Amino acid sequence: MRIMTNLPIAFGVDNIGIFFAVLTLIVFIAAGIYSFDYMSHSEHKISYQIFFFAAMVVEVLACFAANMITYYFCFELLTVCSMPLVIQERTRESVMAALKYLIFSMFGAYSALFGIFFLSKYAGTLDFVAGGSISAEAFAEHKTLLLWVAMALIIGFGVKAGMFPMHAWLPTAHPVAPAPASAVLSAVIVKAGVLGIVRSIYYIIGVGNIAGTWVQTAWLVFSLITVFMGSMLAYREPVLKKRLAYSTVSQVSYILFGLAVANRTGFTGSMLHVFGHGCIKAVLFLVAGAIIHYTGATKVEDMRGIGKKMPITMWCYVIVSLGLIGIPPTGGFISKWYLAIGGLESRISIFSWLGPVVLLVSALLTAGYLLQLVVIGFFPGADYEISDKDKCEPSLFMTVPIIILTALSVIIGMLPNSVVDYIGSFAGTLF
Repeated sequence: MRIMTNLPIAFGVDNIGIFFAVLTLIVFIAAGIYSFDYMSHSEHKISYQIFFFAAMVVEVLACFAANMITYYFCFELLTVCSMPLVIQERTRESVMAALKYLIFSMFGAYSALFGIFFLSKYAGTLDFVAGGSISAEAFAEHKTLLLWVAMALIIGFGVKAGMFPMHAWLPTAHPVAPAPASAVLSAVIVKAGVLGIVRSIYYIIGVGNIAGTWVQTAWLVFSLITVFMGSMLAYREPVLKKRLAYSTVSQVSYILFGLAVANRTGFTGSMLHVFGHGCIKAVLFLVAGAIIHYTGATKVEDMRGIGKKMPITMWCYVIVSLGLIGIPPTGGFISKWYLAIGGLESRISIFSWLGPVVLLVSALLTAGYLLQLVVIGFFPGADYEISDKDKCEPSLFMTVPIIILTALSVIIGMLPNSVVDYIGSFAGTLF
């Protein structure tokens, strides 16, 4: 199918597309089931369901885009479909957050479009080819220009992924959206930016062409700044959903770091973290939504004793928090292990040791901002009293998706070989 002679719209199935599509469907379906109860009293639930379903369809289509033009169209449609999820509550705060999301997304889209325009001129094809569609000779002939093109694509798609310095939309938009919308925004919609970078750098330009250049250095700098800065801001943030949003800023840049080191180990760690973080962050936002829905508390300090009121929900929070920190046997440990080893194997001057150090420091900060709720939730103090009427475990529609996603995050960590082998089925063709 072609819109115009030079604008082909095409779809195809490959292993990396399946990988991202499976995660997208798992999170969207879980959050959709959760929405049945959570959104039951909303005045605008019909519009929510329409845009929620549309966002899911568009992101799955993006996963199976066969060329850069198709991916870009789906990427833009995803912004259009997901922005109403941010504005769902119709408050002034949600409207301003949605506008900020739109403005940042437009900047990213224009930056990516700038890169795609020049790719269409100098690349042999905009079809996705494992290892890159630009030949080494063609890249060498136009190296200076194509390096700037690569940087424009990384920044453009990096906006959706929350990479510094264009990350500010994420902690503004995610907290004001309904919890299930926040879950899909943070767990999978930001991954559209990650997939955009993978498709443009690994499937068009060729990661080998930017290895050792200033583009790789800048990419590593931006990703490590984002990892550390996101963790610090999350550590200082008192509002739970905003804290989790800053956490997403940090954790998605773990993935970008693994892609930037440009070796197979780092790439494997990135893909593992794509899946593990998707399940974990969805649980964290769904748990936060359940707490807010039943207690009205939004700040962590106001959630004292919540572990006694919602024991099942909070135990799921404990398990996935350990996963995000990187404690075995959760999936977070496996992905961060690969990322650290990938950094060490890269031998990229200072980054070969600075990368793993920043990841370790960020993991310690992650423990600080996630486990604070565990401590005050399960150990509220001797003066805290609770009766049966104070218990408010969510309904099955809200609890079952949380439990299933929590179980997945642990299964990935306990049985990682099959996932690693599947990643290897497409990672080996990219280097």
